[in-house]
Amino acid sequence: MAKHYDVIIIGSGAGGGTMARALAPTGKEILILERGGFVPRERENSSSQAVAVEKRYAPQETWYFDDRPFRPSHPHYYVGGSTKLYGAAMIRLRERDFEQVEHAGGISPAWPISYADLEPYYLEAEKWYYVHGEAGIDPTEPQRSQSFPYPPLEYEPRIQQLHDDLKRLGYHPFPLPMGVKLGYEDGEPGPVTSLNLISQFDGYPDPTESKADAHVVGIKYALKHDNVTLKTHSYVERLETDNSGRRVTGVVVKKEDGANEIYTADWVIVAAGAINSAALFLRSKNDKHPNGLANSSGLVGRNYMSHNNATFLAISKEVNDSLFQKTLALADFYWGDDEWRYPMGFIQMLGKVDEVLMKYESPQPLEGMSYAEMAQHSLDFWLQSEDLPDPNNRITLNADNQIVFHYTRNNDEAPQRLTAKLKSLLSYIGCHEHLIPVDYYLGTQFAFNLAHEMGTMKFGADARTSVLDVYCRPHELENVFVTDGSFFVSAGAVNPTLTIVAQTLRVADFIKREVW
Repeated sequence: MAKHYDVIIIGSGAGGGTMARALAPTGKEILILERGGFVPRERENSSSQAVAVEKRYAPQETWYFDDRPFRPSHPHYYVGGSTKLYGAAMIRLRERDFEQVEHAGGISPAWPISYADLEPYYLEAEKWYYVHGEAGIDPTEPQRSQSFPYPPLEYEPRIQQLHDDLKRLGYHPFPLPMGVKLGYEDGEPGPVTSLNLISQFDGYPDPTESKADAHVVGIKYALKHDNVTLKTHSYVERLETDNSGRRVTGVVVKKEDGANEIYTADWVIVAAGAINSAALFLRSKNDKHPNGLANSSGLVGRNYMSHNNATFLAISKEVNDSLFQKTLALADFYWGDDEWRYPMGFIQMLGKVDEVLMKYESPQPLEGMSYAEMAQHSLDFWLQSEDLPDPNNRITLNADNQIVFHYTRNNDEAPQRLTAKLKSLLSYIGCHEHLIPVDYYLGTQFAFNLAHEMGTMKFGADARTSVLDVYCRPHELENVFVTDGSFFVSAGAVNPTLTIVAQTLRVADFIKREVW
């Protein structure tokens, strides 16, 4: 029998890494279990061929869409989880996102908590994750008790021109809130601009550790405390319960050599990501939990959401020599407009493509341009619309405990209208009137996205209609919390990481205040 701990944290991404840092100063004996290792620092970190085309850092495993196998490109199994390769856009949900919202494709249900419950934790999350932004510009921005803790990243000339063109059209572009650490150390200010960030940042590992990810911000801080232990290459196969079925008494880890080890703790934090946390609960079925751990509601694995995402490349009529263009966002269509009363979504810039990616994504060169010229002229946009919760959009396990997706797209008109809005702007922002669509389903060949996984164990006050309570403790378990995207009731239309971090801080505060 392995050593007993006060707390075991499963996963080291946004939820696990943040929780580890939050609990480390308590002096409790904490074990962090991460199924992967550290991202290697190597030349391939900045290779678009290696990262995006060959998917060097993607999982080496097979999942299924119904009965069709595929290799997923997300999540990422490293210390820091998927945040090691995320784009670091750290955006708050809007107040209305916590309420019931009518969409053209259905209803986005209300959360069991309000924006006000999360607002102080959003602020703390922004401080921890070095979020740079500017308040008071975005008309959909939620109420803030304080401004952003760090100033916005500077626009480079072509993005400044884009900003000015959008302003001239009557829109409200604003600096995209970004989590970047370069130039700051423990809150001390330093010069942070787009020009001193590496260009291969969005979707790439960052060997400079300027990206504020859960490893840099969470795990590194936690490991400064002697009471915190990190074990890598430790895949949690199942959770065991006592005879009552109310307490988890064993965390079964399968090592790389195939041997099993069992760890015990008074408290277990599950933060393996919405997909893998749900899969862990399903693998852990027993006599007391015959349909999966804490699954008497039948909702574990259901209501999977990931946003209706789309990536489009616009070709500027003049060269875009930006090194770091992921600095601008537009939310004017978030709740619709005068022509359409339903929410459309959120537009933000992406990291810039190079010749390799342009050739990979574009079926043929545009108007006689070479792929290199197209890349030099590209403006790269990420469009994000709400994916509505549907209990039939779910993950299950097959006989070999492999992950199986069942998914049907919904709310399709919103992303179509948002795309049309962007296309209508092209001639006014100095671009050719042609948008190049990118495979935004990340190589799965199926109509769902894996980058923003949410909703597989939604939280709520009623055990019959939710898996977790409002502090992310399973209704049927006494000593477990789940702090990843599983708890989301609806997806909103902004990147989920900041909300995961904020709710994790809220749960950590509850644990320290009410549980210990």
